[in-house]
Amino acid sequence: MTRTAVVDASTALARFDRYLRHQRGLSENTVRAYHGDVAHLVAFVAGPDGDADTVLPKVTLTDLRAWLADMSTSGLSRTTMARRGAAARTFYAWAVKVGIAQANPAARLASARPARTLPVVVSEADVVSMLELARTRCDDGDLLHLRDWAVAELLYATGMRVGELAGANIGDLDFDERLIRVRGKGNKERMVPFGVPAATAVKSWLENGRPALVAPHTDDALMLGRRGKRADQRQLRDAIHHLCREAEIPDVAPHALRHSIATHLLTEGTDLRSVQEVLGHSSLNTTQRYTHVSTKRLRAAYALAHPRA
Repeated sequence: MTRTAVVDASTALARFDRYLRHQRGLSENTVRAYHGDVAHLVAFVAGPDGDADTVLPKVTLTDLRAWLADMSTSGLSRTTMARRGAAARTFYAWAVKVGIAQANPAARLASARPARTLPVVVSEADVVSMLELARTRCDDGDLLHLRDWAVAELLYATGMRVGELAGANIGDLDFDERLIRVRGKGNKERMVPFGVPAATAVKSWLENGRPALVAPHTDDALMLGRRGKRADQRQLRDAIHHLCREAEIPDVAPHALRHSIATHLLTEGTDLRSVQEVLGHSSLNTTQRYTHVSTKRLRAAYALAHPRA
């Protein structure tokens, strides 16, 4: 019989975090989410008066099912429940390998499937309105308006995630080829093209806006805040929300621009695998959902190919 190492919950979770981060190469957001999910499981199984440090090796399939059943009545989304089930399966598969648990109670755990919702897409006309507003308001002397113009143009041009843009450096840009190196989930890198409008906006920011904000603590960050520090995701999201309101278009999160470029590319005839490369999806199934949003390409192909169209 395999001996189980006696490890308290906090130590086990710290080791699990390192495994996810360094061996699985998962993003910090995913590491934090999985950590919180397993911690939530510990608290549920231990109860208010139990010893949380002794729970993890003793969890059973019945405990896991009760945990998920309890969440199903608490108003959590199916997406969150599916992620928590995945976190439990990932944790116990790892825990058995490293000797923290003797058996994997999550091996036969079935969890909710994520909700299949259609992505929010901004129309091409609304995107143009927002980008034009971003450009014209740069005349007011506010240096951050130059940054926000560059942010909006780059997000729409490349389809990158807002966190990827926040982590981008000046050295990631190649203006000769109009490419930007993007570090995505799992620290995977991809090169994504951008067009002339985005290049114009970024050059204007780098030449006329960013230099005035540079401070002794400033690093190579592409996007800066008003005090010269790397702009964080919240600041970039706020910039897009402000632009939407000022342009009087539906207020959307930056991720909607990512959905939009995918849909607009497919609508104009770009093949699915090219869109997959632009967005950095590891699975084509993830990109596939954008084919349900726009039917223009499907109708065109049908009209050309079907003998009785």
